Amino acid sequence: MAKNTVCIWYDRDAEAAARFYAETFPDSAVGAIRRAPSDYPSGKAGDVLTVEFTVAGIPCIGINGGPAFRHSEAFSFQIATDDQAETDRYWNAIVGNGGQESACGWCKDRWGISWQITPRALIEAMVAGGAEAKRAFDAMMEMTKIDVAAIEAARRG
Repeated sequence: MAKNTVCIWYDRDAEAAARFYAETFPDSAVGAIRRAPSDYPSGKAGDVLTVEFTVAGIPCIGINGGPAFRHSEAFSFQIATDDQAETDRYWNAIVGNGGQESACGWCKDRWGISWQITPRALIEAMVAGGAEAKRAFDAMMEMTKIDVAAIEAARRG
């Protein structure tokens, strides 16, 4: 187990979420699955209690804690993509698996976890600063999924 691990609270589907992430993102895997040794407020003995997994190299633990807490955009995974094809692949996987689109490259998976699918072209535009960054930012503000060609055109003015 890593010294620092992101713990994500799920109602009851931590294992399904971990398996989806492992199938979708490189450098992702499902590790140990731990079952509850006895009944607990949201489950029974033998139910999956925690799942160790990695998402794009980030160690995580999913806990099936029940419906007490909901996810918000205050936590999100940000995935940097190299091109439109990679952006489309991740976006479509998340949204197409019961997720939902949001604005400016954000979407939520079917478990309510927020994702930022962010092309490197957008990151580079922001780093460039000045008028170039403003044009790219203004273009991004009109998008759901990021359109790399539109960001690059905005950078050029």
